[in-house]
Amino acid sequence: MDLHFNQSLVLGYHSGSQISRVLTEDWMERNMFCPVCGAPVLEHYEANKPVADFFCDDCKSDFELKSKESKTAVIGHKIADGAYGTMIERITSLRNPHLFVMTYTNWTVNNLLIIPKFFFVPDIIEKRPPLKETARRAGWVGCNIEIGNIPDSGKIFIIRNSQQEDKSKVVDLYQRTLNLRTSKIDSRGWLLDVLRCVEKIPNKEFCLDEMYAFTDELQQKHPDNNFVPDKIRQQLQYLRDKGFIKFTSRGHYQKLF
Repeated sequence: MDLHFNQSLVLGYHSGSQISRVLTEDWMERNMFCPVCGAPVLEHYEANKPVADFFCDDCKSDFELKSKESKTAVIGHKIADGAYGTMIERITSLRNPHLFVMTYTNWTVNNLLIIPKFFFVPDIIEKRPPLKETARRAGWVGCNIEIGNIPDSGKIFIIRNSQQEDKSKVVDLYQRTLNLRTSKIDSRGWLLDVLRCVEKIPNKEFCLDEMYAFTDELQQKHPDNNFVPDKIRQQLQYLRDKGFIKFTSRGHYQKLF
């Protein structure tokens, strides 16, 4: 991959957001493969398509691109998105595209990652205050995607610190995450919340008591559930069945990621 943008495309442009959009989308169209199936190129949707920016003509996957000028990856940050209501509707109806997140400096890509669409739940979407009455779109409510609340397993790097990851590794990591797909939004929320708790434990091997330490945190996220410890054990079994952890002995586990 050539990590540099083609700056000749924006000669005469004055809008910073327009310059960024033209350069980043052109770079993706020239350089990006499909992380879902490995196809060598992605196609660019015509401008102003409401759902996605790119698609793979082989596997029919859709992708949205969000970019930000930054020296570091935005894995712990927020990314501004569109209308809050539209985003929530897309997530709950399973119509959302996969998300590319790019950072760049000096018109050069330094980080690019993909977040599979089945890692999105309403809890990671932050509702912004309505625009003021003096604004052109008074009352409009936007949203932020809280990237930091997505499990690390759902952040697959394609470029990290200006170094390209092997294409086959990217596709393999994506294929592995397919085991976590579920069509029920509540089930998806529980699974991803428990996975994040597992990722927070620093050691490769851990025990059930370490997971129970997250009971209050999970209770706050799921106030209608009065059996959080039971739910933790259920989700650990699911993660075991999907190959993300294994049981080593009664109440003891090992991460496989």
